[in-house]
Amino acid sequence: MSDKGPETEGAYDWQADRDRLVDAILPHVPFDGWSDAAFKAGAADAGLDLPRALNAFPGGMPEVLAHNHRRHDQVLIARMTREQGSGRIRERITQAVRMRLELVSGQREAVRAGLSFLMLPGNATLGPKLLYGTVDAIWHAIGDKSTDFSFYTKRAILAGVYSATLLYWLNDKSEGHAASWAFLDRRIDEVMKIPAVKGRLKSVFDKLPNPLHLLQRGGAQAGSREGLPLGMRPRRRRRA
Repeated sequence: MSDKGPETEGAYDWQADRDRLVDAILPHVPFDGWSDAAFKAGAADAGLDLPRALNAFPGGMPEVLAHNHRRHDQVLIARMTREQGSGRIRERITQAVRMRLELVSGQREAVRAGLSFLMLPGNATLGPKLLYGTVDAIWHAIGDKSTDFSFYTKRAILAGVYSATLLYWLNDKSEGHAASWAFLDRRIDEVMKIPAVKGRLKSVFDKLPNPLHLLQRGGAQAGSREGLPLGMRPRRRRRA
């Protein structure tokens, strides 16, 4: 009998281990959640011993969830790049959001469990990062190359649309998720009214310190009387 393990039978492929392990873990998530139990069961199903599985995901289940999420973002970009047409931005955004949700239609319970998992205190920063990654992927997938003020506003607006549609979709029992796509259309209709508002906001921001610099340093906290971030409040003159 050969004493060769999986890693010595051929060239070790760390990325292949990650994909293989995630695919094996996902069927256990609806029953065990994003837990150590699901991780161990998936490793066993994938034929990986625990040390090798932990080498693939040293960060444990948060890293597994993030990898699965980002894989779908990359698939979305690839598909949208191949299928990109000459439609209006509204149509392409709608198509991209719908496609992103359809990519995980077979993992709906895992997605639902993932939202609860991301609400745990230790995972508080991961959820926003993954959401940002998805909306950024969508804008890139439809060919957006903005680098100005609109770069941030577009992503913030789409994050709201995507999040609301995701929550609706998770509880949608209509045939073919038709109700979810109607909900998405309504949200898109609403945000198409944003440009006029955005133009007025931009005229205000142009008179203040550059918000992009503040956002790049981690964002400012909300809190002024006018609703502006703290770091952007006009300084009050001291009385002599």
